[in-house]
Amino acid sequence: MEPSALIDRYCDVWSEPDPRARARLLASVWAPHATYTDPTVHAVCAEELLSHIAKVQARRPGARVVRTSQVDVHHGVARFAWHVVQADGTALPEGLDIAFIAPEGTQIERIIGYFGPLPRR
Repeated sequence: MEPSALIDRYCDVWSEPDPRARARLLASVWAPHATYTDPTVHAVCAEELLSHIAKVQARRPGARVVRTSQVDVHHGVARFAWHVVQADGTALPEGLDIAFIAPEGTQIERIIGYFGPLPRR
């Protein structure tokens, strides 16, 4: 699978309102022991990540995650920018994720997420 298709499917997980469909989407891209870490949570399994996503969606009903950059990949590590578009069309500030991709290129083994622009010196 192309890295951009893998990452777009992952972003779709965050945007899917139906819990069962969301779980199926995540299973299609998430390695069995993958982890997700951002400033608010460290999820060590798919169930924990799905629970976290459900909480985020409850705070922002109808919002979706949209990739806003190309997927830059080397040595099995990808980076990409994204933002949340709220139900009314308002876009929140961009975030940046670092994704560790399994050697076969079809699953994500780890995501580290950052919110907002990089701090300036």
